[in-house]
Amino acid sequence: MASITVPNLKTQLQQLIACPSVSATNPSLDMGNRPVVELLAGWLDTLGFDIEVMPLKGSPNKANMIATLRGQAGGDGGLVLAGHTDTVPFDADLWQSDPFKVSERENRFYGLGTSDMKGFFPMVIEAAQTFISKPLQKPLIILATADEETTMSGARALVEAGRPRARYAVIGEPTGLRPIRMHKGVMMETVCITGQSGHSSDPSLGANALEAMHKVIGELLTLRKEWQQKYNNPGFTVPVPTLNLGCIHGGDNPNRICGATELQFDVRPLPGMHLSDLREEISKRVLAIQQDRKIHVKISSLFPGTEPFEQDVQSELVTAAEKLCGHAAESVAFGTEAPYLKSLNIDTIVLGPGDIDQAHQPDEYLALDRINPMVNILRKLIGRFCL
Repeated sequence: MASITVPNLKTQLQQLIACPSVSATNPSLDMGNRPVVELLAGWLDTLGFDIEVMPLKGSPNKANMIATLRGQAGGDGGLVLAGHTDTVPFDADLWQSDPFKVSERENRFYGLGTSDMKGFFPMVIEAAQTFISKPLQKPLIILATADEETTMSGARALVEAGRPRARYAVIGEPTGLRPIRMHKGVMMETVCITGQSGHSSDPSLGANALEAMHKVIGELLTLRKEWQQKYNNPGFTVPVPTLNLGCIHGGDNPNRICGATELQFDVRPLPGMHLSDLREEISKRVLAIQQDRKIHVKISSLFPGTEPFEQDVQSELVTAAEKLCGHAAESVAFGTEAPYLKSLNIDTIVLGPGDIDQAHQPDEYLALDRINPMVNILRKLIGRFCL
């Protein structure tokens, strides 16, 4: 890779924000993240990192990047500083400034991804430059991923490849400079019921899919109540697992027996609950309503889901982060790539300078007074786990 000049922190942020990398379930809005990855790879290559770009299967315009600054001893271990390079879609008309241009006002940097979470990478690079000529004992790894906002396909590809290999990881999602060691998981499921349409004046002519779905909803609400009685974690603001009936579609006219309907719902499980077990329970309950031969029920997942995450409070990484941040490790309701790194036997926390209240919002911003504290925390973590 050709050597280039590494710009200052603000210029890095400007260039990253100027690279659109929207990740969306709507194909007309979805785009790749390769320009962002190539920017980061160029800067880190100039600083002496070994660069590995990993295109996602079937999506050559999307890729993960693993950049490694080797320790004297070589080998595995060390610290990963990780983030995703994609953003959510945006409503341009609701922004006061161009989402793809960094606007500085009110002691804030405005722009799409400033908080969630492209803004983390310039701080990582700023902290890393302190250690370029120092004798690292363990590797420093900078990880940039694709599609966190939708399918988590970047994180899944890393798990499939068994990469990176490290001892500790910090994911720079927006946490307001507070260390996070737990979050709920998420699964999004759909139930499709096919019945038999017919004239509403004679119910025997058909099989009403809406009536069958009413039974399904009853089973799901009963299951939710059972889960909430069985599982409770006071470390979360909402201490129980949730199940939300998100949307339902079916039928076409009041004088026709409903022939088909679909329900989509999500479940947000606590640490200790496993998605495969939950899906098995859901399937057992829902499929039990197929007593009418004219009623057919199909259950499927809208995406594979993300497991809950919990890092042991006794981890050296948690203890170090708590001391540096001046806050006890907490929990959040939103999901991250942490469970994927944790599955690679990497002690992981979530810790970043942005605020989740700014994520996915018009006029997203990063407060300037968060930058230096985040850089200093990263420097101390690198010194602790790599020197």
